[in-house]
Amino acid sequence: MQLVRAAPGRLEPLAAPVLQPLPWAEARPNFLGRPVYYSDIVVRVGRPWRSLADLRGRSWAYNDPDSHSGYNVVRAALARRGWTDGFFGRVVQSGYHQRSLRMVAAGEVDAAAIDCQVLAVELRDHPELRQRLNIIDALGPSTIQPLVAAGHLPAGLRADLRAALANGYIARLAPVTDADYDDIRAMLADVERAGFMILR
Repeated sequence: MQLVRAAPGRLEPLAAPVLQPLPWAEARPNFLGRPVYYSDIVVRVGRPWRSLADLRGRSWAYNDPDSHSGYNVVRAALARRGWTDGFFGRVVQSGYHQRSLRMVAAGEVDAAAIDCQVLAVELRDHPELRQRLNIIDALGPSTIQPLVAAGHLPAGLRADLRAALANGYIARLAPVTDADYDDIRAMLADVERAGFMILR
C-alpha cells in the first residue's frame, strides 16, 4: 500500500489468492470464495481471553510496522472502537510473524495478530505449536496481498502472467485491480483520522 501510495502506477496487481478452507479456523469466518484473509489473534493455551476486547492492558507482539496483517489491521480495529488511549500494556516488535508466534507460545507476550495463511502453514509444519496456541479472534477480512507486475511491462505480458500463476494452500487466483484494496486504504484512513500512528 505504501509503495502504491508513494508511486502510483509503478505496480499493477495481477491476481490475488483465494484461499482454501484452512485448518484451525474455529475463530475465523469463511473466505466465501473471495481473495481475502484474516489476521488471527493468538494467545497461549490456558489463558482466559476470548476476544480482542479482553486484551486491554496485556502485552502484544507485532511483526513490523509496515505489515497490514500484524500491525495496521490491529490499529484500525482499535481506532474503530475508539481504543487509541494506550490499549495494550506493552507492545513489542518481533520482526516477523513466526517470531511473534513463538513469543506467545513461550509466554513472553500475551497475544499477537498473525496472517491466517502464515499461521496455517506454521502450525502444519510445527505441530507442537498447535498444542500451545489458541486462536481467540479474527480481524478482517482484508483483501489478500496481490501478485504484482511492474507497471512498465507490456499489457500482453501482464495478462499472460495473470493467467499462469498458481500457489499452495490456494484454491485459485482471482483477478484484482488496485481498487480491490480500498478496504485496506479505508483502514489506514481510519487510523490516520484517529491520529493512531503507533500501536500502543
